[in-house]
Amino acid sequence: QVKLAESGGGSVQAGGSLRLSCEASGFTIGIHCWSWFRQAPGKEREGVAHIYTGNGRATYRGRTVYADSVKGRFTISQDKNTMTLEMNSLEPEDTAMYYCAAEISGYYCSLDSMDYWGKGTLVTISS
Repeated sequence: QVKLAESGGGSVQAGGSLRLSCEASGFTIGIHCWSWFRQAPGKEREGVAHIYTGNGRATYRGRTVYADSVKGRFTISQDKNTMTLEMNSLEPEDTAMYYCAAEISGYYCSLDSMDYWGKGTLVTISS
């Protein structure tokens, strides 16, 4: 069992920055992939960034994957039981509820493969 709790959401103007954090507790050593997803009003949930821990597959350690829409602006990192998403050059299109997720059962880092989810933190970007 893993519990995830996001923090750091808020409202900023376009061009600004925010840092989201996700604290994990429980069976964190079993996490293979940490991810950030987001869901804007009226839209489907989408992957934003993923990072592999290397647990069970050392060659995966530290690998990151980003959605095209955030490449060069967002940076995902993970240190022990904390995952962080640094978001720069924010755009109104980044407005969404952001969710932290963790995968234990595999190494897919996809929406359908996540085993645990946080409750989300709201990010609002004004133009």
